[in-house]
Amino acid sequence: MTLGRDELLAAGLSFLGHPRLVTAITSVAIGIAVFAHPIRQLSGWAGLVGALAVLVVLAAASIVARWRSIEWRGLLPVSLIVYIAWAGLTLLWSQYQWATLWSLLYLGAFTVLALYVALLRDTIQIVRAFGDVLRAALGLSIALEILSGLLLDTEIRLLGILGNLEALGPIQGIAGTRNQLGILAVLALITFGTEYRTKSVPRGLAIGSLVAAAIALLLTRSPVAIGGFAVVCVAAAALYGLRRAPDERRRYWQIAILVIAVIGAGVTWIFRSAIIDLLNAGGELSYRLAIWYQAWSLIGLHPLEGWGWIGTWQSELPPYSLFQGLSVRSETSASNTYLDVWLQLGLVGLVIFLGLVGLAFARSWLLASRRRSVVFAWPALVLVALLTTALAESSLLVEFGWLTFVVCAVKAAEQLSWRQAFSRTGQPPRP
Repeated sequence: MTLGRDELLAAGLSFLGHPRLVTAITSVAIGIAVFAHPIRQLSGWAGLVGALAVLVVLAAASIVARWRSIEWRGLLPVSLIVYIAWAGLTLLWSQYQWATLWSLLYLGAFTVLALYVALLRDTIQIVRAFGDVLRAALGLSIALEILSGLLLDTEIRLLGILGNLEALGPIQGIAGTRNQLGILAVLALITFGTEYRTKSVPRGLAIGSLVAAAIALLLTRSPVAIGGFAVVCVAAAALYGLRRAPDERRRYWQIAILVIAVIGAGVTWIFRSAIIDLLNAGGELSYRLAIWYQAWSLIGLHPLEGWGWIGTWQSELPPYSLFQGLSVRSETSASNTYLDVWLQLGLVGLVIFLGLVGLAFARSWLLASRRRSVVFAWPALVLVALLTTALAESSLLVEFGWLTFVVCAVKAAEQLSWRQAFSRTGQPPRP
């Protein structure tokens, strides 16, 4: 007995829309983003792009199979669409058009995967998927550091592991640098803490994961990640208080927290030298200041429109080749997300980007303070970590950082979109 075209189509759609396949695609999408560095180092760009292309096609087909079950109205943030559109427009005046085209396709691939995760998974399922991948990443990182630093006592240069575990760090793991591994550890602490509070994994697994992530963070000796984690702890304490405040007083507490945050930022700036000494970050700051100064001089040549989108820098292309004499390693970013956006997309792109991150954070923070389930605090705290560490790293713009950011932004817009409110009431929502 042979199946007709309609039967085959129905079987294909049933397979592509099956919950188990959706779960698998979600985990693999997050996994490719987290493990992008080791995949690229072991198989080259061809291996990473090939795996990414296959996964994007499979994710797109799965979305088509479940098209009717997705509520599209007001789901995708307009600010995200405008930001990606502006990055695409820079192809018209880019100084390196082929590199811009390739980088746009790369950005688009991770955007599609992020949208897939956000559209087809609810927040607790997303937390579980991130938790599983981050457990694997930190576990493999610690195992490789033990192999390199204790058993073999040699570097694993292919992955950027220096074998410093015997001296208690800094370690790099699968992330390539201590700062990137530290950021992964911070996000892991947020994720594992959410799993523990929601009881979505066994208690022993949650506690063990938290301990491993804390050890990994300390061993990175990353002032960027440790400073970011300190800000996350303050934000978590503020959310804890807000969630327990009476509804009629919560708005006033929100305003008070905003004022305290502004004052705190000012105090941090005033005592920045003491804080830098406390974190032993003087060398890091001097290195970054040199990059920022060079980037600022290049911004002045194309202040409004930027040089053109490129994401991760390519050292053989001008103007990024001008940065290569600043240190012994090849520079791949401006080590500051906001400065990097200004350099590549100009002042127009920076304003759009600030609007995008501002709306995403505001929506996620309001959700976290209003909803009873603790799982809604995950996107808000993840965004706090990403936007804080973005002051000293540009990883938010590509791969894992970008995928995670888009997932959080879309999940926040799903609940607090002004277009959804307008469609429900016929009137614009009150601010």
